[in-house]
Amino acid sequence: MTTRNTIRFLLAACVLSASAVSAQGFSAVVSPPRFEDSAKPGTTYRNVVEIDNVSAESAHFTVKTADWTLLPDGGVQFSDALAADSCRPWVGIEAADITLGANGKRRYRFEVAIPAAAPRRECRFALMIEGDPEPVKSGIAIPVSGRIAVIVYLSIGDAAPRLEITGQRVAKVDGQDVPVLQVRNDGDAHGRLQGFVDGTDAGGKRYAFAPSTSPIMPGETRDIPLQPQPDDPKSPPPVLAFPVKLQGRLDSGAQRIDIAATVAR
Repeated sequence: MTTRNTIRFLLAACVLSASAVSAQGFSAVVSPPRFEDSAKPGTTYRNVVEIDNVSAESAHFTVKTADWTLLPDGGVQFSDALAADSCRPWVGIEAADITLGANGKRRYRFEVAIPAAAPRRECRFALMIEGDPEPVKSGIAIPVSGRIAVIVYLSIGDAAPRLEITGQRVAKVDGQDVPVLQVRNDGDAHGRLQGFVDGTDAGGKRYAFAPSTSPIMPGETRDIPLQPQPDDPKSPPPVLAFPVKLQGRLDSGAQRIDIAATVAR
């Protein structure tokens, strides 16, 4: 929420397959929600965002870049000001504003010109796509606009995560007690845990556990919940009896992380 007479609803498009926001006639779908790629110093990385206007009226959008920070609760905080290590000066965008006709679509281009002397690191920024403020038709008579963030992760050189499990505990996630891994990233790029690990609870029931795919940023330790997978996707999540014994291996890019732990209350 800003200090001016404008309220902005912000959707951080980090995990969805496509991102959409609608506010009083503004409606857009943007894909992909994020880019995770690599590039070498001295080259120019180019890619395209698809922007769809899914309303029956033409729509005007502004586009800009922003720095961002991942908060402990998984939320994202965006900043127009350049961060101390920002790579946004390397970024070029196709246009600062665009107009799409009713149900129109546009392939919007951006590029990152990486300096030849750029050190090994991860370039991270967001493309912010925002609609024009629209008056609220009921309630407080102030304008409202919608905004979508497309997150870009670009590994420069050999930048890579280096994940390590430093502990485990039980935590309540969506009303269920589940195992949680505490994962530290000592690398220089973000990482995500992927795959499945086997688990057996105190009642002898066996489950496959899938980790949250939340990013773990360089230098940070983050709690990563493990969700037991029901036999039937339509069934509710299993209720676990603790302690739970975990055994197996999870992946993070090229890294393989062995898991052998007992998680108790």
